[in-house]
Amino acid sequence: MSKRDYYEVLGVSRDTSEREIKKAYKRLAMKFHPDRNPGDKAAEASFKEVKEAYEILTDADKKAAYDQFGHAGVDPNRGGGGYGGGQGDFGDIFGDVFGDIFGGGRRGGGQRQAARGSDLRYNLELSLEEAVKGLTKELRIPTLATCDLCDGSGAKKGTSATTCGTCHGQGQVQMRQGFFAVQQPCPTCHGRGKIIKDPCTKCHGDGRVEKSKTLSVKIPAGVDTGDRIRLAGEGEAGEFGAPPGDLYVQVSVREHAIFVRDGNNLYCEVPISFSKAALGGEIEVPTLDGKVSLKIPAETQTGRMFRLRGKGVKSVRSHAVGDLLCKVVMETPVNLNDRQKELLREFEATLTGESKKHSPKAEGFFDGVKKFFQDLNS
Repeated sequence: MSKRDYYEVLGVSRDTSEREIKKAYKRLAMKFHPDRNPGDKAAEASFKEVKEAYEILTDADKKAAYDQFGHAGVDPNRGGGGYGGGQGDFGDIFGDVFGDIFGGGRRGGGQRQAARGSDLRYNLELSLEEAVKGLTKELRIPTLATCDLCDGSGAKKGTSATTCGTCHGQGQVQMRQGFFAVQQPCPTCHGRGKIIKDPCTKCHGDGRVEKSKTLSVKIPAGVDTGDRIRLAGEGEAGEFGAPPGDLYVQVSVREHAIFVRDGNNLYCEVPISFSKAALGGEIEVPTLDGKVSLKIPAETQTGRMFRLRGKGVKSVRSHAVGDLLCKVVMETPVNLNDRQKELLREFEATLTGESKKHSPKAEGFFDGVKKFFQDLNS
């Protein structure tokens, strides 16, 4: 049986924020949870379906794969490395969904797991030349690193954390509220199950210290504004030995003085003289690899576009190379001397009575204007 669309399962749209997705998940999880629907197989199936949709749509990589390829993009049986945990333990799920409502923690007790380090984002601005050709950048990243004095334990060197006497290492305590028994994080150890009596003098018991590190990042050729480079494990250090987060390098490309980029193509405007446009000839046009010659046919009109194939940008995702499109713009001469003005008047006089031959567009335009006013007054 084919699976329903994950967005449909959660009742959200494709542009819904992660926060709203989580709200929709909690609402549906409470509705279909097996503890609220004992023996109801349909509710149990719906609960699993909701959980599966939630885990895909709140994982950035899986969500991107699903948005592009649908269920095939997150199906582990198709080699995509996709979703693989549709069943799960209901006790674990209950704790994940309702932890922030009833005070956190898993239903069966147990220590709170040390939190994975936060992801970091670095905004990297590049010139067009750097983005097109690629380069290696040295980035200085302020972050939280594992304390080297206590190796991330948070305890003073030579000592170690002790078992919490309040929760006896469970990380949770049980509170009764009327007919309900609600588990909450231990107020003494905050869910960790252990107490640091002698904190590290360097990190003061946190296990992490503020630090700047320098990374050498290879920027591939062809990147564009909005592209993101993920450096796994280069984010903040996790709590007490937990895995670190990732670093995302967000690329933005500065505006260029000559070229405008559109995908893999480049555009530029090239001014040409009146005589060059009328008589034709060759001009030099800029590319990112240097100047090239462009042949201008006689009687070229302003605004005509010339395509130089393979002079654009090589795609970062394939071997395709874009083109350079040059728009020629005829420039009216300025600061003319008397002799130049006289020559232009003589030239203009030679065109008298032959406007249809030499300026067919202008003649056609004014004929159209004349007919328009005749029709308007008739």
